[in-house]
Amino acid sequence: MSADSPGTISRDEVAHLARLARLAVTDRELDLFAGQLDVILGAVARVGEVARPGSDTADIPPTSHAVPLTNVFREDVVRPSLGQQQALSGAPEAEDGRFRVPRILGEEA
Repeated sequence: MSADSPGTISRDEVAHLARLARLAVTDRELDLFAGQLDVILGAVARVGEVARPGSDTADIPPTSHAVPLTNVFREDVVRPSLGQQQALSGAPEAEDGRFRVPRILGEEA
């Protein structure tokens, strides 16, 4: 960040970063990237202010997502379903009340 304007990134600094990353960028891209990086650095600075020890965060609710989420699942309602014998009645093989399937891992039973 340039010393004359703390909190912003200059075209020269973007050009320097591009050289370090071995990226070929145009003059137009330098201006574009400088603006985008300013926005990113500003957001990081805001997070840093809140994260500082002693900052008052009592009125900030904890969040797990950046946007509010609502549950889109249907209500859990008990409905009639197949019993164990009915479910196993269509199985090619059953054993001890469970579906019997071919062994695939070669493990001992």
